[in-house]
Amino acid sequence: MAKNLRAKLPESDTLVIFDQNPDVLTKFQTEVGIAATGAGASAKGTGITIAESSRDAAEKSEVVITVLPEPSHVANVFGCILHPRLPSIEPERLFIDCSTIDPTSSREIANAVHSSSQGRFVDAPMSGGVVGARASTLTFMLGASTRSGQLVDRVVPILELMGSKVLHLGEQGMGLSGKLANNYLLAISNIATAEAMNLGVRCGLDTKKLGELINGSSGQCWSSTVNNPVEGISPGAPAERDFNGGFAVGLMKKDLKLAMKAAAESGAQLELAQKAKEVYDAVGASDEMKDFSVVYQWLNSRNATT
Repeated sequence: MAKNLRAKLPESDTLVIFDQNPDVLTKFQTEVGIAATGAGASAKGTGITIAESSRDAAEKSEVVITVLPEPSHVANVFGCILHPRLPSIEPERLFIDCSTIDPTSSREIANAVHSSSQGRFVDAPMSGGVVGARASTLTFMLGASTRSGQLVDRVVPILELMGSKVLHLGEQGMGLSGKLANNYLLAISNIATAEAMNLGVRCGLDTKKLGELINGSSGQCWSSTVNNPVEGISPGAPAERDFNGGFAVGLMKKDLKLAMKAAAESGAQLELAQKAKEVYDAVGASDEMKDFSVVYQWLNSRNATT
């Protein structure tokens, strides 16, 4: 995402990067041609600077984009960013949080930003996975107020630098509500795809013909076309590399938990949620870092001997 963003930004703009993991920063610096390592590193002509901290990155930026795993991480980072008070700038600083967290936590962070008059905050979780991030084909689900100026008009062009579609779903927090609904469906369809592929293969069907059948019929879905759990059907999918480098089981467990929390708060009934949680808990017991399509491998290990 960062490389795509830098490639599409005007040459006069500077991309300021920070990550808590120094290994990630070192890898990024190598990929973009910044020889020096550590905070403050930059290279002439790259338009990229490595910040010393999240606070340092925010101070140096007009637009701050955050992507973090858990609600507590987002709260902690914004606690560091907002205290002490940031220097004022014009136009006012824009915070775009692309993390997948619960809407309640996101609204609390938005309130901290707005009540202290340190900028504008929107939620913009994304869908498309690692493949989408690399190819700039992500879909962003935007939650942003329409009550104070042209906020949405300011945010959308920025997100379009990293993705192919931006959907404004309503006021702040609505982007996350949409993302959790989507990822709940993804959690279920991933298991169903794995079960269907496992069933067909166990019945003697050729894997490629089975994949072609499903993807040309009413059972077709993202999990069957783009992220099929059987090797040889979806080029570039994690199944092609032993389920490495995709959307981790641990992240799906987190998103499913957040969706269940949102359902409890809104009174929505989720009939399949508990069973799906049990499946991902069992799959993650051995390795939470594998792509969540590894459910197929887990099912194979549980097949009855015939």
